[in-house]
Amino acid sequence: MKKIGLLLILLSWINFNAVANPSNSAPAQLQLELTLKQQLGEYHPPYVASWIENSQGKPVRTLLLWREKAKWLKDIRRWWRKVGKKDADFVDGITSATRAAGKYPLTFLAEDDQKKSLKKGQYTLFIEVVRENGGRAILRQPFVLNNIKSTFTLAPSHETDEIQFAVLPQ
Repeated sequence: MKKIGLLLILLSWINFNAVANPSNSAPAQLQLELTLKQQLGEYHPPYVASWIENSQGKPVRTLLLWREKAKWLKDIRRWWRKVGKKDADFVDGITSATRAAGKYPLTFLAEDDQKKSLKKGQYTLFIEVVRENGGRAILRQPFVLNNIKSTFTLAPSHETDEIQFAVLPQ
């Protein structure tokens, strides 16, 4: 009898906690299929940054940063001015090596840099690609987090082929 009583108390607490804390729901999933173009001639893998800004233009999440030497990070101009130059430890923590031309399927949670779920609202995905002795591209894709699946195709640029982006609610 005591076990049933404890079970009922536990179940009611779990139910109350779910109602009282609706933000505990899983964040949306962001799927990005990034395709870097093969270039002719001398080829250096590009530095790439991808991040999300809120509707006020404030960066809320750096999704990726592919780079080789830190001294060239300032060449990823928009990302550097908005995020990179402010926190060297953060930059070191998210950096990974540059990638050769090819297709890169990536998945992220719709969270901010502090791992908190992004609120419903309007955001913009940015992808900035810069290559030594090469070109520069910055791509933007506005999107809405609103529990509705959205898919986007970003047009090819000098540095990228077509990019696929999807917002998948959990």
